[in-house]
Amino acid sequence: MPDHPHWDTDVRAIAVCVCAVLLILAAPVSHAAADRLGVVLMHGKRGYSGPKTLIGPLTAAIRDAGILVAAPEMPWSQKRFLDRTFDGIMAEIDAAVATLRTKGATRIVVGGHSIGGNLGLAYGARRDGLAGVLVIAPGHFPESHGFRKRFGSDVADAAAMISAGRGDQVTNFNDIQSGVSVPFAMRADIYLDFMDPDGPMTMPANAAALKPGTSLLLIIGEKDHTFRWGRGGRDYIYDHAPDHPKSAYVVVPGGHKATPRIGADAIVAWLLSL
Repeated sequence: MPDHPHWDTDVRAIAVCVCAVLLILAAPVSHAAADRLGVVLMHGKRGYSGPKTLIGPLTAAIRDAGILVAAPEMPWSQKRFLDRTFDGIMAEIDAAVATLRTKGATRIVVGGHSIGGNLGLAYGARRDGLAGVLVIAPGHFPESHGFRKRFGSDVADAAAMISAGRGDQVTNFNDIQSGVSVPFAMRADIYLDFMDPDGPMTMPANAAALKPGTSLLLIIGEKDHTFRWGRGGRDYIYDHAPDHPKSAYVVVPGGHKATPRIGADAIVAWLLSL
């Protein structure tokens, strides 16, 4: 177990958060029998959404609970990386929501793992009528000091290209892969949408803009919660969201990649409570 001056506090926080989910479950649910929940569940950066992926077990658990789920391949997958602007991503999520509605979903939750949770939060800040937003081990922080220091020159180059009317031009821009900066060929306007520190993918701002009436589950592994930015996960993201009786901040054992699997029971419990 890693040493950390706040370890005992964090362990107590885990127990309190898990109990909070149980209390949510105990609350009465008054939805009509015809209501059915649908979930758009999005994978992490350079990931996928099949059965053997990081979100595969969670996708299966949601389906086994009788909840409709769509797990599309998103523009930040390994194969597609990165091929849509922010507005294009919002349109793809709209399409996934529409598909769930054609299958009978009357209430919708949108979210995902890592950057998938980031985009779920962004969607919830821009669309009315969602039952909830699900943020699992949140990732991608363009507004952070680390991102600004590492990618500031790339962001400035992309902005300059857009100002010159060359936003759709493809060139090499850097992103993090396995802890190092790696160049990827992509359009300038797409890169700026993903990396602008004042752009559409800053989670504190999107949490604050979450539409009233939308519940939020932010679930994070204790290794993310304890170290670096993560220990402020509650203050940094969750506490900015509007209050909702079904919202919860939950810490589970393990790290970033394991959270969708280890947190599956808590996630399903929260979904069933909506």
